Amino acid sequence: MKILKEVLLIVTSLFTLNSFSQEIDNDLDSTIYLNEIIVNAFQISTLQLHVPGSVSVLTGEEIQITDGNNFAHTLHSIPGIYMHSGTYSTSRVIIRGVGSRTPYNTNRIKSYLNDIPITSSDGISTPEDIDLMGIGRMEVIKGPASATYGSGLGGNIILYTPRSTKEGAAALIQYGSFNTIKAAASGNYINQNLNLWGTISHVNSDGYRENNRYRRTSFISSGEWEQKDYSLEYTLMLIDLNAQIPSSVGKSLYESNPKAAAANWSAIEGYKKYQRAIAGVTLTNLFSDKWTNKLNVFGRWADSYERRPFNNLDDGTSGGGIRNRLSYHNNQWDAMIGFEWVKDVYRWKMDLENEMINKNRESRDHYNLFSMIYWRPASEWNISLGGAVNKVNYLLRDQFLSNGDQSGERSFPLIFSPRLGINYAPSQLLAFYGSVGHGFSMPSPEETLLPEGDINKELKPEQGVQYEMGFRLNLFRRATTIEASVYYINLNNLLVTKRLSEDIFTGINAGKTSHNGFEFLIKQKILRLSSFPGTLNLNANYTWSINKFVDFTDNDQKFDGNKLPGIPAQIAHANILWQPFTRLNIDTQLQYVGEQYMDDANSLINEGYFIANIRSSYSFSVSTNYNIELFTGINNITNAHYSPMLTVNAVAFGNAEPRYYYPGLPRHFYSGIKLFL
Repeated sequence: MKILKEVLLIVTSLFTLNSFSQEIDNDLDSTIYLNEIIVNAFQISTLQLHVPGSVSVLTGEEIQITDGNNFAHTLHSIPGIYMHSGTYSTSRVIIRGVGSRTPYNTNRIKSYLNDIPITSSDGISTPEDIDLMGIGRMEVIKGPASATYGSGLGGNIILYTPRSTKEGAAALIQYGSFNTIKAAASGNYINQNLNLWGTISHVNSDGYRENNRYRRTSFISSGEWEQKDYSLEYTLMLIDLNAQIPSSVGKSLYESNPKAAAANWSAIEGYKKYQRAIAGVTLTNLFSDKWTNKLNVFGRWADSYERRPFNNLDDGTSGGGIRNRLSYHNNQWDAMIGFEWVKDVYRWKMDLENEMINKNRESRDHYNLFSMIYWRPASEWNISLGGAVNKVNYLLRDQFLSNGDQSGERSFPLIFSPRLGINYAPSQLLAFYGSVGHGFSMPSPEETLLPEGDINKELKPEQGVQYEMGFRLNLFRRATTIEASVYYINLNNLLVTKRLSEDIFTGINAGKTSHNGFEFLIKQKILRLSSFPGTLNLNANYTWSINKFVDFTDNDQKFDGNKLPGIPAQIAHANILWQPFTRLNIDTQLQYVGEQYMDDANSLINEGYFIANIRSSYSFSVSTNYNIELFTGINNITNAHYSPMLTVNAVAFGNAEPRYYYPGLPRHFYSGIKLFL
């Protein structure tokens, strides 16, 4: 209650400041300070105020105000999301408490780039691999609420490459602590109906910890050729990554020597490296002013190698698919029906001391038939009803027969995911919405297999239903935007990745969980002056949640009623952007992450922490065609000692401590220069 009172006090203070700024800013009486936002996340282009459900949007300007290397700093601008970030290449995204039990990656959400699925065939999403300069817009659907994007149980992260109506180019060079260097260049070419864009970037860092070197080169390009009745688009993404793995450490090292890597990973200089390629072509046909068809054809390829203390993993994926969406629009309703098919072949082999211990090949087919109707019986109402039917098949071929043939197949039953949403907007200043939606998550290959290597045919997909209600409010001629929502998610057949030994994992269905929460967001134009002190903007959010085991027994021990580990009960984030003069910007990020349990028994707690970052930039013109921006920043100003990522339910081997902690970066600096043409 104390925190809620503080939030209310802050909001009241902001309203007072806003009223003051309105009185002194006579030159801007007719200005609409915050532009209305168009969203596409529910497969319909409409004002965010009229969307029948919760969707968060980050514009390109909001994405670019961080150091450009840490994806977590960007995601935390959205309420309801927490990104565990152990290193640049080790992370886990949690949305509304879903996904906290995945050991070292994200596999309860689905990610898309320009409507092309980029989630791998084993369910792993790594949107953080995409350089932030390659993202012009981000839309996030939270929880099992989208029937049109594969019904991801945790939600969807939908990314779009930048689009510009003007030709131009930009280059960046940046240097920071731990010998971190970043170089990037981007450009946009326009010739009548042709619009081409691309960016290339390279990041190299020695890392704060031992065995922590990181190198990533990425190239992203997109383009569009428009004609009267159709348009043709393409998207291409290439990533080459090589990153050492310091892994997690026990409490003693975390407190006494956080720079240290785990001893077994350091001894072998463990690392992972991979190359990824995703390419897609989109054909949009305008059959009439009412009928539109959008067809995506895409291909995906990945090759990866990981050197580990217990064995070495060599794996890769090749595949592709199609996604088609037919839409109808008139003044009173919209209808959409679509189909998505993804075919991937996932192959992996393991060796230990140059001796092969297994080799497998798995084919996966995922079919998704989806449909959605939006009905507007009056201008104030927008009612959506839709659903998706999903079908998933696995076929495993054992290519290492020394321990017997463990080939098999698994065809999961049809899964139907309905969704209902209602939005009521009595004016352009206020809207109320409510929705209920179903979602699911399939087990990953590691979870699918039994310890002996056979397919577990009893393992069921994790499924859940989300109920949410909220409102959106615009005040003071849209100088203030407020959003608030409450939600409840009920999950069944909880998928738990169970660690049987240091190198053997398996999946089990372990009961039920419940996720309850409250999310609050405020965007505020505090000052809007043409001279000093200039403009002052605030983007702040707060998340409070309770995530519990409802029915969970493991090794004959009941955990009913316990909190789920790895999920902060409270998260508060504020972004304060001050522009005292036209050419000078000062951006401050403040974040508080509450305590979180580290094990199912709730016997260990990771203390909450507070971090603050600041970035300043100064822009000036060299000539009419050249502009330069100089920038510098400090992250973790207070030099807080904290762990931004946990290994939930870490297991101790031998006499070693259980390794729960990934130490966070201490105070560190960066500076750079951007050139705009």
